[in-house]
Amino acid sequence: MRSFAISALSVLCFVLWMPVTVTAQERDRSKVPDQYKWDLTPVYPSDAAWKEAKQKFVDELPAIEKYQGTLNVSADRLWGCLDFVDQLNKEFARLFTYVNLSLDQDMRVQSYLALQQDIDQLGATLGEKSAFIEPEILAIDPETVQSFLASDKRLETYRHYLDDILRRKAHTGTAGEEEIIADADLISGAPSNINDVFLNADMPYPEVTLSDGRKVTLDQSAYSQQRRSSDREERKEALAAFMGELNKYGRTFGALMNAQVMKDVFYTKARKYNSCLESALDGDNIPVQVYSSLVANVNANLGTFHRYLKLRQRILGVDQLHYYDISAPLVAKAEREYTIEEAREDLLAAFKPLGNDYVTLVKKAFADRWIDVYPTEGKRSGGYANGWAYDVHPYVMVNYDGRYDGMEGMAHELGHAVQSYLSNTHQPFATATCPRFVVEVASTFNEALLIDYMLKQTKDEDVRLSMLGNYLDGFAVKIFRATLISEFELRIHEMAERGEQLTGDTLNGLYAEITRKYYGHDKNVCVVDDDIKSEWANIPQLYYNFYAYQYATAFTASAALSELVLSGDKVATKKYLDFLAAGGSDYSIALLKKAGVDMATSEPFELSMKKMNRAMDEMEKILDKKK
Repeated sequence: MRSFAISALSVLCFVLWMPVTVTAQERDRSKVPDQYKWDLTPVYPSDAAWKEAKQKFVDELPAIEKYQGTLNVSADRLWGCLDFVDQLNKEFARLFTYVNLSLDQDMRVQSYLALQQDIDQLGATLGEKSAFIEPEILAIDPETVQSFLASDKRLETYRHYLDDILRRKAHTGTAGEEEIIADADLISGAPSNINDVFLNADMPYPEVTLSDGRKVTLDQSAYSQQRRSSDREERKEALAAFMGELNKYGRTFGALMNAQVMKDVFYTKARKYNSCLESALDGDNIPVQVYSSLVANVNANLGTFHRYLKLRQRILGVDQLHYYDISAPLVAKAEREYTIEEAREDLLAAFKPLGNDYVTLVKKAFADRWIDVYPTEGKRSGGYANGWAYDVHPYVMVNYDGRYDGMEGMAHELGHAVQSYLSNTHQPFATATCPRFVVEVASTFNEALLIDYMLKQTKDEDVRLSMLGNYLDGFAVKIFRATLISEFELRIHEMAERGEQLTGDTLNGLYAEITRKYYGHDKNVCVVDDDIKSEWANIPQLYYNFYAYQYATAFTASAALSELVLSGDKVATKKYLDFLAAGGSDYSIALLKKAGVDMATSEPFELSMKKMNRAMDEMEKILDKKK
């Protein structure tokens, strides 16, 4: 039951996003006030309660078997099976959420690593025992399925699911084949899990000495911070040291990436798809052309990206821009810090165009401890939102650093959280999960609201330059860099499909080649030093089966939708809120079209390029006045 049962991988794909910048300061979690840490007791009040719920789940699991071989008997029998498995899926999602959120608080805690292995095993068992469902439904005459739908209104909840099964008939195996594929889920997450633990907990991070004599260990948090240093030599040294450490383990990272790609190749062949890309996109019914058009459009517009890089070079005042300059603050003296309370108030004000109900939900997220705010020792780096505890509420992880981009990261994750909340409250569990293709729309939409609000409040030209620069950084990361990663991911899968070997060295060479193309290395736009060749090893999105491209498509979609809402268009605002509440009740392209944007055209991308150029026009005018 591939699209119905929940695997560990599918949950992770839902919650992950581009890592945000986090502070280098390590904090003792026990000393962080409770109001800044999420409260997991609504999920389960204790580990003991989790174990009790898990045992109850295990005891109920065998009851699935009573439905095997009977789904064609009646509409009541079909509904009974789908409803029973639906309830199991919902409870599994809750069990999974508790373990993963607990582990992410401190990834060094061995007991939660063990529980994660338990829940992965349980997910595989659930998939195995429910593997008969889709083949049995496909064996029923389609007219009989339609008669079942007409005679039993309870089945309406599963109409989209049933239609989707029929659409994917050619890629669904026999009951025995589906069991084997479900069994494979038990090991499919291994490359990602091993990579996560090594990068976040076990990697021997390098140490650098700062200009003031302080020594800093470059863990994930500190590395992100030093990439933003206003001291150019510190940026250069940090990047070289961190990338050098990654390169030391190039053989290991290469083996992990090869295992990940081989896993994708296995599922592609097992499902009888023509390519890994087609396999990954078909789950959401996304045409391959959407992916290839994105890569083609971005490559055709690298001139706009190079204009941004030249503008960055001008503001930084360097003779030649290097890759270690791309995260430096553009106007260091104007970059102010925001307390979490100040960030909260700015966010609430920025979200007002979406109405009082939306703002009230965000207030609730802060007040009811949905959010884990600060970086602490051992905590997972980056940020995400997890809305899988259907009967509870979403949870948000950030590593707030007090800077504007930290506030932007908070806005991003709250977009995910509110969408999850609205989907969960307006949709049954079966259709509550948003398709992967659209999940980043809500998050980047909130970023657009935030920059619009902040610019309206800011007259100081240095601060405006800083904010506009941060806004442009969003285009650079979420369109151009996301597509760079997507092109790299496509190329390594194509290599594997041709039988070519993936090693640390071959991945280094390919990554350097693509990065130099995007950043205009051969055109002297931005020098991409040899150190960068290992950066792919620090990109977690490469473990989530063609996920990164959706940052770019979602960013362009949200650019179009946010323009309408910010113009005061009440009809557009209602359509957008309806979209947030729609969950997975339809296919991604259809959901976005109802919201007001047609992703089958190039219009959203073209609008994004216009917005990017408008921001650069304003920055250049400010700079010209300062001459």
